[in-house]
Amino acid sequence: MVRFLVVPQWQGSPAARAMLLVDGASAIAGDLPRAATTVLDVPVEAGEALGTGVRRLSALARTRELVAGHLEAGTVLIGGDCSITVAALDTLPGGTDDLAVVWCDAHGDLHTPDTSPSGAFSGMALRAVLGEGEPQLALSPGIPRDRVVTVGVRNLDEAETGEWDRLRNLGVADLDDPAALADAVQATGAQRVWVHIDVDVLDPASFTGVSAAVPFGVTPSSLSTAIRELRSRVPLAGATIAGFAPRTPADAVDDLGAILRLVGAVA
Repeated sequence: MVRFLVVPQWQGSPAARAMLLVDGASAIAGDLPRAATTVLDVPVEAGEALGTGVRRLSALARTRELVAGHLEAGTVLIGGDCSITVAALDTLPGGTDDLAVVWCDAHGDLHTPDTSPSGAFSGMALRAVLGEGEPQLALSPGIPRDRVVTVGVRNLDEAETGEWDRLRNLGVADLDDPAALADAVQATGAQRVWVHIDVDVLDPASFTGVSAAVPFGVTPSSLSTAIRELRSRVPLAGATIAGFAPRTPADAVDDLGAILRLVGAVA
């Protein structure tokens, strides 16, 4: 049975209304099988930077410890902000030596504390997966760049562009071919894959519950189809669905169909 780990962390987000991520995680949790779902009691307080360039680092570090204590092989994480993936990969059963990471996100998340305009860790999350940035949060060792595949990135800051160009990248139109994602992951030579989905990768026309919408995204249908094809070829080590920030309970209901389609694809 797939295990779901709900991590309603908001402290990694730069959004003014970051606490909406807690509401989003709770809304998703309400539609998951109760017997297979664990909800972490993450810190409520903002936390301190502790002399680093990462805002709220103390709260992020505490959540990282909680994830480490509950993660199992094949777990699906439900966020919360998208930086929870870094915590999961840091303690992944079986390690990461044979792992590819698929990073589905509208944003690059490739900043370091030195380049980040906000100091929010979610904007540094993929860079931390690569093993760079704040040492207290970055993976050690990081995932090699040739085993990272980004999907749907369409909002990059200038400081992120050079780093993004060094990765394997699929655009929105590439998913018109249902096999493109699986082909890209198999080309890495990895034996397992972690699929990270920040729901802002979805097109705002089909999904509204995000903090920073970016036009011209992927559809829930094309993304879920691509992930199912990927899973038919490469074993899934785990997955993340994060970034759901509905403004009202009614908005949450409107978006849950798309969320559950993605849950079905990774679970």
